[in-house]
Amino acid sequence: MNQNTTFKSITQKAIACSVAVTLIASPVVSGVHALAAPISIAGQSVNASEVQTPIQYQINGRLDEKNMHILGSETVMFRNTTKDTLHELVFHTFADANRSKETQPGMFKRTNEEILKDNPKLTPNDFLGGIDMKKVTANGQSLTYENKNQALIVSLAQGLKPGESITLQLEFDVKIPYGSERLSYYKDIINGAHAFPVLAVYDEAKHQWNKTPYSTIFETDYYTSSDFEVHLNVPDKYQVLMPGTITTQQDKEAGRKIVSTVANNTREFVFFASPNYKVESVTRDGLTVEYYYFDNVPDKKKVIHQYIDQAFKAIQFFNDKYGKYPYPEFRIAESYVEGVAVEFSRVIQMGLKGNNADAAHDSVFVHEIAHQWFHALIGNNSETESFLDEGFADFSMIYFTEKQGDSLNGFKALQYDDSSFDEPIASTNKEVGDNANPVYYGKGRQAIYQLYRLVGEEKFDAFMQEYFKRYEYKNATIAGLLQTIEDTLGIQARDEMDKALHEPNFVLKSEYQLTETEKADYMREQFKEMYHASMSQIPGLPYETMSRIMDKVYAGEPLTIVLSDQVGAKAKKQQEAIKNQIEATLSFTGIKPTVIAERQVLKQKMTKELAVSNIIVIGSAKTNGLIQALKPSIIQKSKDIGWDWKKMMNKKDGAGAYIIKHPYNKNRLLLHFYWNGDALTDKVVDPFGEQALTALNFTSDYYQYYEMNRTGKVTLDKKTANPMAKFFAQE
Repeated sequence: MNQNTTFKSITQKAIACSVAVTLIASPVVSGVHALAAPISIAGQSVNASEVQTPIQYQINGRLDEKNMHILGSETVMFRNTTKDTLHELVFHTFADANRSKETQPGMFKRTNEEILKDNPKLTPNDFLGGIDMKKVTANGQSLTYENKNQALIVSLAQGLKPGESITLQLEFDVKIPYGSERLSYYKDIINGAHAFPVLAVYDEAKHQWNKTPYSTIFETDYYTSSDFEVHLNVPDKYQVLMPGTITTQQDKEAGRKIVSTVANNTREFVFFASPNYKVESVTRDGLTVEYYYFDNVPDKKKVIHQYIDQAFKAIQFFNDKYGKYPYPEFRIAESYVEGVAVEFSRVIQMGLKGNNADAAHDSVFVHEIAHQWFHALIGNNSETESFLDEGFADFSMIYFTEKQGDSLNGFKALQYDDSSFDEPIASTNKEVGDNANPVYYGKGRQAIYQLYRLVGEEKFDAFMQEYFKRYEYKNATIAGLLQTIEDTLGIQARDEMDKALHEPNFVLKSEYQLTETEKADYMREQFKEMYHASMSQIPGLPYETMSRIMDKVYAGEPLTIVLSDQVGAKAKKQQEAIKNQIEATLSFTGIKPTVIAERQVLKQKMTKELAVSNIIVIGSAKTNGLIQALKPSIIQKSKDIGWDWKKMMNKKDGAGAYIIKHPYNKNRLLLHFYWNGDALTDKVVDPFGEQALTALNFTSDYYQYYEMNRTGKVTLDKKTANPMAKFFAQE
């Protein structure tokens, strides 16, 4: 999973420092849709590497698209591979995480709040759902069961001894919630994760089943690779994406069809369905990559093929480094998720792509593909050891990027981070709390990088191939990882990794970090790329925006800060404070602006240095030599942005900011943070400084001007909305 985590983790420190920073039925019988017997598709060919697993599912579901329910039946064949005699079987019913807002994962909370706000006819209950179990039988006999706290506990009529098998039949009804969840429907798409009961993992050491409900703060995906045969009865117009070999046939009921798949040795099953999906499919060297997408912008097909090419490139890289992706297909589902991407087995879920999408630099896309090795093929308990999938997926993303020649987003991103956290990388979800992102992803990938540097690339790759060989289709543990390190790289490497994972406050060894000069150079290039990427995503963004002046400075253009000089002590102190904030922002990247605080110096540099420099003016217009000298031109240039300069500069107690083209140079900008009195009032000082930094930032809206009242509240502004802003807004 990625909640824009890669982008955030790379920039988190920079932001802090710089901006205070996606079902089978027969015709209707007596008003009820009766489920038909499974359609046999066993004769279909499957990949030779897919062997029969101890768990086999035959699932039949009928989508009621009008009421958004799935009426389902499920046959589960289970072979006891444990050493214990089992008296009960436990299934995860994670659909029940949607029974209440309190049990739903928090990662979609903000999105659902926005959806509810934009759809006043909806109620909070529309965003809830769940699974109602109707019957559980074995050999035609009903079994006692309890579905509670997202765990279906089925009591067996007699103990199931080691090596013995049992076949259960389950019937259920799933209510799909509205909004954005792993199981949900929104607009024209159904997200179908957690739609069916799946067997939990049995812990032989504890002699118990895993009954953990789905995490509200992160992920709880812990499954046994299984064989799936699934048949979904859906309307004719629906395109359905699922893992495995997909076939379609018409249903007896007019206007409906049955979409079937065989997905063997697959860790989890998911489907996405939409009447508006377009599909692009490319096959190379026995692997088919398919992208299910929405035709939401012109030339979308071109963008999709760029992503398909990138998928092939990433898969080949991980094939070479870790082990071969064993399935004949890989699918990508486009959806309406924002700020989030989610991995499943043989499938990943991405957000909507526009014309400006850059497949070659979409690190989130590569992160989710890497999860096919670390989550889908090598499983783990993501409730207790999330590092094993998220840390390795994020390191793999960086590894791939580095080897593509992108040094800015490659290993330097790891070498830069010198932060630390009290929580060890090996923490459970509960222990890590709100720090899952920096601990599992950021510090996790660093610990792996440290191992990479310790042993060298050749030995590291050999270790990774052995790790993959040992745990493909199985569930790994941190203990198993450490043992593999010891067996392949030696006891010293194991001890180093053990320490990195289990001790608090992990920091990358200094010899593997960037030097201070390298850090400044790196961050300057990072900010240059981030400002450019953020601003270029908005067609027609005005040239005169406050963020652009920073964009230009990070691109190498000069900057001069001009202070008003004929001011009192209070105003002088306020000017210095704002100047210091801007300087601190830039010093983080090694940039030092020229500062002019004396009128004599201003006169000397007016026609030469200042003519080629971007300028930030701080203070009252009446006491600033540059504003007074360029006043006629400033008044004229202000009209270009709809700013009545004379009126605004003469408002009593007025304060704010505006940006215009440099009067001497159309390729430079002049930004004025102003107040009209002798000094800012005490109530305005702090919000004035905060708003100034916000206006300069690439994660906020793009301002041309704004005015603040006596309490420091923005009462008038002209700005362009920044789609990124919501992801960085304060909770």
